[in-house]
Amino acid sequence: MRSILLPKSLLAAALGGVAVLACFGAQNATADQTSMVNTVAASDDEAEARFLEMADFISQSCAPDVSGGVDDVASASVADTAAAEPTPDSTLPVLVDPVPLTATEECAAERHQLRISRAFSGLDTATYEEMRDKLASLNYPAARVHRMPDFSGEPVARLDLRVGAEHLALEVTDIDSGVMVRAFGAPEGVSVTEVRLEPQLDAPTS
Repeated sequence: MRSILLPKSLLAAALGGVAVLACFGAQNATADQTSMVNTVAASDDEAEARFLEMADFISQSCAPDVSGGVDDVASASVADTAAAEPTPDSTLPVLVDPVPLTATEECAAERHQLRISRAFSGLDTATYEEMRDKLASLNYPAARVHRMPDFSGEPVARLDLRVGAEHLALEVTDIDSGVMVRAFGAPEGVSVTEVRLEPQLDAPTS
């Protein structure tokens, strides 16, 4: 069989074209990946912005009188310092006690608890993923939702609602036809998953 010999200049041009196409394909793949990352980041930013807007509205509606505000902040700060003190020489996660909530945070907690309980009323969220997605639809970003061990086979999540120097957090536990929502104070610099809460004596019921 006769071989076909291409001139060197034509062969080089052909190989160069293949290299250009390969490079172009790699650039497109990288661009697609970058675009995807940017889209996810933008989505996360938008979710956080919606949450902050909601949290600010609730906080303003719960704004206390000037009297008593200083005492509330002071008591929380003292408890914060004591609770966040780590245990030395320990490789296990350090669990801390919750800190007291201020009057404003107590009010905000009630507003959040009410809107979450209403949204989950009549629903049976069998998995944590279902609970997380439902909370996300209520403007609680996925980054602020933290999985906890199931309780009696029911999913449990904790919401980090802290903004600035606030301490508000919630624990959401699935029940037969809704959820039970507990509010607690999380110290600054500590994950809401590391706050020690008193265990429930019985499985939650509707």
